[in-house]
Amino acid sequence: MPRRPVIAVAGLACETSSFSPARTLEPAFHPRRGDEIIEKYSFIQPGTPLGHAASWQGSLIGHALPGGVVTRDAFEGLTTEILSRLADIISNSETGIDGLWFDIHGAMCVEGIQDAEAELLRRIRVIIGAETITDLITCYRTAPHEDTMETKERACRHLVEILTSEPSEQRRPLKVWVQVPILLPGEQTSTRLEPAKGLYQLVPQVEATTGVLDAAIWVGYAWADEPRNHAVVVVTGWEINAVATNAKRLAEYFWKVRHEFHFAAPTGSLDDCLDQALISRDRPFFISDSGDNPTAGGSGDVTWGLSIVLSRPEFRHSTGPIVIYASIPGSEAVDCIAAAGIGETVTVTAGAEVDNIHHGPLRLTGIVHAIKLGDRDALVECVLRIGSVYVIITKQRKPYHHKSDFTELDLDPLSADIVVVKIGYLEPELFCMAANWMLALTPGGVDQDLVRLGHRQICRPMWPFDRSFPHAPSLTPQLIPMSNDSA
Repeated sequence: MPRRPVIAVAGLACETSSFSPARTLEPAFHPRRGDEIIEKYSFIQPGTPLGHAASWQGSLIGHALPGGVVTRDAFEGLTTEILSRLADIISNSETGIDGLWFDIHGAMCVEGIQDAEAELLRRIRVIIGAETITDLITCYRTAPHEDTMETKERACRHLVEILTSEPSEQRRPLKVWVQVPILLPGEQTSTRLEPAKGLYQLVPQVEATTGVLDAAIWVGYAWADEPRNHAVVVVTGWEINAVATNAKRLAEYFWKVRHEFHFAAPTGSLDDCLDQALISRDRPFFISDSGDNPTAGGSGDVTWGLSIVLSRPEFRHSTGPIVIYASIPGSEAVDCIAAAGIGETVTVTAGAEVDNIHHGPLRLTGIVHAIKLGDRDALVECVLRIGSVYVIITKQRKPYHHKSDFTELDLDPLSADIVVVKIGYLEPELFCMAANWMLALTPGGVDQDLVRLGHRQICRPMWPFDRSFPHAPSLTPQLIPMSNDSA
């Protein structure tokens, strides 16, 4: 019976805005270790095809809610543990580690390091050796990312296929990449709409080509100011002509349609969006407070948007249009509200503890509508009714993506007139709930107005920061050397 290859799992993931004053600390990664990692991913558990085909060994993975730059102490502490656990896996295995699933997001910024994922992999390579396969790269093909688990499983499947092939056929595939001078926010590259829809529909076509194993398109992460940040196409496979030709095909199509990318919904100032929502008959009408989106790296505690909502005369009385606002952190405010209890009137101060660049803390007086304990991200959630606005206040920042996030707080988003959520494009459940929606171009660490953020380290010229180019980009495919596994 052939030997089952040993595959280790390790990685750190955090989508981080370098324009947010927030910092991401070690506990935010909620580390999983050893068997906890295997329990997280059903497709590598015992009894599954992949679980049967290889011996999966968990080191440490940490997935933090998107936020500000990761502190150096957090990175070093978690990295040290990853390396130690990998060394233990090797010492307990007769054959060492055959493959590594590098479980990352790919948009992590760390204090004092450029290209943190590459630095982490360089250190891992020292421990696991040069022969361990780590470099079968792939990425999501939908935005919003509805194919997260499918993508992870595909990466693991490719790795197992290589490691379990006949010795005469066991070789590392070629990798070709093309750097594309485009940097767009996800809100302009939703695969629900053209041109991203058509662009990503080319990926499975390329993947089906003889001699190609995988194709991937990264649009980049618009709120990280690093030289590596731009769009990239990577095609992996066995035949250099097929790999290079198809990489160029994807890159050239991406460049050709650059003018066609637009926001996934109508946009405007927050006041514009509120005006439109009030005159619309569509209910519920969702509005994205996009500049402080915590799932893109915003601090989550910018008070600017909530201050605009509460200043509107239409919402000052309890008989006004019902508005739900999600959300604003306020640790001391939550303690005060929880102590007072449901039905009581309280006055608290919340927000701007981290990001007070755009607006200061808000003084809020309202009736306590709901209190909920034990949320993984928020810890404690409260709802304060101020006029006709139901404001969700949290102990720690939290994204609101699911209907249950609201109903568990005795809120019915389907019965509301307006739901304002700190988000970019609507996640699937919100999208299905919304009768209509707009994206408000609000300030914050993930401001959709990229030019006003003031990038300084990205390579120029870059679309759409630069609208004219002295010459067309070459979009020449580059072969990634076999020995360059840490790149």
